[in-house]
Amino acid sequence: MKKLFSFLFLLATLAAVGVFWGYQQIQKLANQPIQAAQDQLLTVERGTTGKKLGEFLQQQRLIEDDTFFPLLLRLQPELSAVKAGTYSLNGVTNLTELLQLLNSGKEAQFAIRFGDGEQYKQLRQSLANAPHLQHSLTDKTESEIFDLLKLPLTDGGQSKTLEGRVYPDTYHYAVNSTDLALLQRAVQRMQQVLEKAWQGRAENLPLKNPYEMLILASIVEKETALDRERAQVAAVFINRLKRNMRLQTDPTVIYGMGDNYQGNIRRKDLDEKTAYNTYQIDGLPPTPIAMPSEASLQAVAHPADSTALYFVADGSGGHKFSNTLAEHNQAVRQYLRWLRSQKNGSQQNGN
Repeated sequence: MKKLFSFLFLLATLAAVGVFWGYQQIQKLANQPIQAAQDQLLTVERGTTGKKLGEFLQQQRLIEDDTFFPLLLRLQPELSAVKAGTYSLNGVTNLTELLQLLNSGKEAQFAIRFGDGEQYKQLRQSLANAPHLQHSLTDKTESEIFDLLKLPLTDGGQSKTLEGRVYPDTYHYAVNSTDLALLQRAVQRMQQVLEKAWQGRAENLPLKNPYEMLILASIVEKETALDRERAQVAAVFINRLKRNMRLQTDPTVIYGMGDNYQGNIRRKDLDEKTAYNTYQIDGLPPTPIAMPSEASLQAVAHPADSTALYFVADGSGGHKFSNTLAEHNQAVRQYLRWLRSQKNGSQQNGN
């Protein structure tokens, strides 16, 4: 009887030692450091849980041994509700943190920036270069993309163009998001911001519809980057439209020149009649010339209380606004003198 008791005691002791050793192994696994590369991504497929997840993490060399992995999940069930997705391993230091991330469902996020005043061709390039984005529009024409976005032509648009219809901002997306879905978000955002500006606009603006507001805002966007000037620039164009004066704005000429623009506008460029040369056409050009910011839209919706009809660069990054042609010509001469002084100063410094 004594021998049997000793044998049973020995078995119990060994079992206790085994349990303690197993628990130690599980804790060791839970705290095992994760050696992830910089910006490493981990994609977990749907249905990858328990033993399969352990095998997968071992295959990815994120853990050395998956033997005790199922027991870890059994002892800590709060770590077992893994969600499918693609995750960034930046900041993950051990297996417990990794499992907490996989349970959170917080997938890796990437960002794309559409800048204020950028044109559609720049937007397409940004989309094409965006990493981890499904590119479904690569072989689509602008007109085809217009149709996929289900944009209306009833707002005054003369053609299926996306110029100016995308709101400039930073957009975040997850792995395998589509370029079309991202573009839809940006287009919807512009529609919302434009509608807000149109509904809250000042009275008696010489604009027939929201699309004309979008066109004029794109011109304001290209004319000045100074917030304090936007409403003044908008006022000049509003005043000109009310008087049936041509807008005579260089950014529209440049846009109409397309790839022929090489950094300067010549007299023959001003004399050439294109659909966008506002030195030659009356009123607004047929489409926007860039993506306007909300600040430019609001500037057009609420132009400054001004009678100015002209403006020219003042040499300090801003503009000089004038009510009469005589005042404007004087401001132009002052600007040209400033340019010459800058040029002469550069030549002297070069000597």
